Amino acid sequence: MVLMAKLVCHSHLLLLIIVFLSLHPSSQLQQHTQSQTLLKIQQLLNYPSALTSFSHRSNIRDFCKIEPTPSLTLSCYEGNITQLHIIGNNGFPPLPRDFSADYFFATLVGLPSLKVLSLVSLGLWGPMPASIGHLSSLEILNVSTNYLSGTVPLQLSYLRNLQTLILDHNKFTGQVPGWLSSLPVLAVLSLKNNMLNGSLPYSLASLQTLRILCLSSNFLSGEVPDLRNLTNLQVLDLEDNYFGPHFPSMPSKLVTLVLRKNEFRLGIQTALGSCYQLQKLDISLNGFVGPFLSSWLSLPSIKYLDIAGNKLTGLLYKNMTCNSELAFVNLSSNLLSGDLPTCLKRDSKSRVVLYSGNCLVNEDQKQHPSYLCHNEALAVRIPPPTEEKHRRTYGKHVVASSAVGGIVGAIAVVGLAFMAAKKFYSEHTTKTPQTRLISDTVSAVNTAKLLSDAKYISDTMKLGASLPAYRTFALEELQEATHNFDDSTLLGEGSHGQIYRGKLPDGTFVAIRGLKMRKRQSPQVYTHLLEQISKLRHSHLVSALGHCLECHPDDSGVSRVFLIFEFVPNGTLRGCISEGPPGRKLTWPQRIIAAIGVAKGIQFLHTGIVPGVKSNNLRIKNVLLDHDLHVKISSYNLPLLAESRGTMGTTVSSPAPKGSVQARASDECKNDVYDIGVILLEIILGRPIMFQNEVGVLKDLLQVSLTTDDTGRRSIVDPAVHKECSDESLKTMMEICVRCLSKEPTDRPSVDDILWNLQFAAQVQDSVREDYLSHQGSPVSSSLQV
Repeated sequence: MVLMAKLVCHSHLLLLIIVFLSLHPSSQLQQHTQSQTLLKIQQLLNYPSALTSFSHRSNIRDFCKIEPTPSLTLSCYEGNITQLHIIGNNGFPPLPRDFSADYFFATLVGLPSLKVLSLVSLGLWGPMPASIGHLSSLEILNVSTNYLSGTVPLQLSYLRNLQTLILDHNKFTGQVPGWLSSLPVLAVLSLKNNMLNGSLPYSLASLQTLRILCLSSNFLSGEVPDLRNLTNLQVLDLEDNYFGPHFPSMPSKLVTLVLRKNEFRLGIQTALGSCYQLQKLDISLNGFVGPFLSSWLSLPSIKYLDIAGNKLTGLLYKNMTCNSELAFVNLSSNLLSGDLPTCLKRDSKSRVVLYSGNCLVNEDQKQHPSYLCHNEALAVRIPPPTEEKHRRTYGKHVVASSAVGGIVGAIAVVGLAFMAAKKFYSEHTTKTPQTRLISDTVSAVNTAKLLSDAKYISDTMKLGASLPAYRTFALEELQEATHNFDDSTLLGEGSHGQIYRGKLPDGTFVAIRGLKMRKRQSPQVYTHLLEQISKLRHSHLVSALGHCLECHPDDSGVSRVFLIFEFVPNGTLRGCISEGPPGRKLTWPQRIIAAIGVAKGIQFLHTGIVPGVKSNNLRIKNVLLDHDLHVKISSYNLPLLAESRGTMGTTVSSPAPKGSVQARASDECKNDVYDIGVILLEIILGRPIMFQNEVGVLKDLLQVSLTTDDTGRRSIVDPAVHKECSDESLKTMMEICVRCLSKEPTDRPSVDDILWNLQFAAQVQDSVREDYLSHQGSPVSSSLQV
């Protein structure tokens, strides 16, 4: 019995050992396989020599103890090889004649825990085998400086942990594969110096984990996809390809941007002014046109700036500011004139500054005569609608111009909204001239000043965060967007010029307006006006996107300003209140919110900049609605309008009495208050007010109704909303409307007072609605956002 018990005990112990071994495969066997794999790699490559001293009996621990050398580095973790770096010497020693890339990469599968693999400068040749997809643990793959050819293999998409892919200096062909966007954690993609061709896949724009993208020295072409969603991208290198012609849309956290030696030939996005981390900017050897953005010299982090070999224009000044860390500047072979900034001459021993081939004065590096830069800087003018549409050259010339800041004004044109709504919603094709058009422009901002004013930037971004970023538009872009300003794109024609609808390559619609200047002035005269306009940026104002200054070829005086605005295609506020179909009309809460938006827009115009913009001749047909029924004012009284009338620079013949300036400014504010009252009148009554004499009659009607009961007040309200508006909300709207329409400006409320009352009307209306829905058992949801 004792013997039997001992046998049973031993059998149980043996069973436990077998079970344990079955559950835990021998790590020794795996380590032996890895040892054999390393020896096989040395045999196939005949390299590196550090592996030749080991034999088949060597333990993996022996391999893991190898000291790093320039040719070999091994890293191990818990007895497994996790990193393998083999660095050759430009293919020396040469690979054996019977070398097989298929067999070599299949051998690497014997290292299942491999996370980092570098096979650099080994002379590897032929297509990259599909077996690379079996290294499922790989996080970093570097096979640069070899002779690998064919397309980038699809099997790389199986490596779901891949963070870095470097295939530089090989002979890969075909296109950049779209499946790269399926790698969920890819942070570094470098395909430099290959033979890749075609355009970039738009799916690259979805690689939000990407930090470095290097595609230089290939045969890639076409437009660069919109990369603004790549918020982690820090390095973008597209040098020596055929990209273009439009400047690519960039994220704001770039540290290095290299577009050197491509086919970019249009304007440059001034959004670069907001790239506060940018240290290296190289756009040399392209065909960029338009002004040199002097703010690049003073970007907070800039150290390297190369704009050589373009057609950038502009007047440099001695007192321009530079970043003290700027170590390399190349302005050569452009069309710059004026004086080299003094800041570039300082610390000449530690800073390289090149500027030959321009028209700068009193400089030692070879310069062209000033007339050469002047003549070359003039581009082709835009023909009027009556001229031939498909000619390639014209008599007059245009200087492409842009703002220097990344923050710009939001201005648009009176009458644009009305015509756009007619064209898109009523299919009305008649091009009716407007009797009064308000001119607007874009900005030339001192970016260095804005960068130092953190509060201004913060407030501006907060108020206009949803507005599109400002960027430069060259003349060629405008011609392309409008089919060379074809009549079919003409929205209308006013006393100051034409308005065209344009379509950008990304499908975005814009409105392009030409404003005639009746008095010749140099472009520099407009700096102050444009800087003032640039500060107008608010969610309830239409945004300006760019501009061009048309100049006379004889004296470079500005003859016309071309303005590009965001296109707001959802019609006008009038179209959703008094002129639209019943199903399109705004509800009562939506009307209050729209009125609040108008008041906020006017409030910003009055107080958002100094001096404020007043007497804006506000009309309901100039209040536009976007797709979210968010109101945007498309007309203001801008200084540039006075210049277009030829009155810029005029002065009053006799001094005004003391205090009259303040009084006049107050009256100008109250003019806008009156216009708000007219809009409120139409919002309440739901009928278009076409004549001035109607206002007084309808105001009296409102005033009488305020003395009656609830039923009497509702009887004059727009039938579409008279049942849903609460009595207190309606009464508040009527009262503030009547006060706005007071004959005496001093009796009219302030814009702040209007806002308070409108917000109170919205609040009491929501309270009634919530009570109603709570009784019905329905969830409460807001009707419209301000």
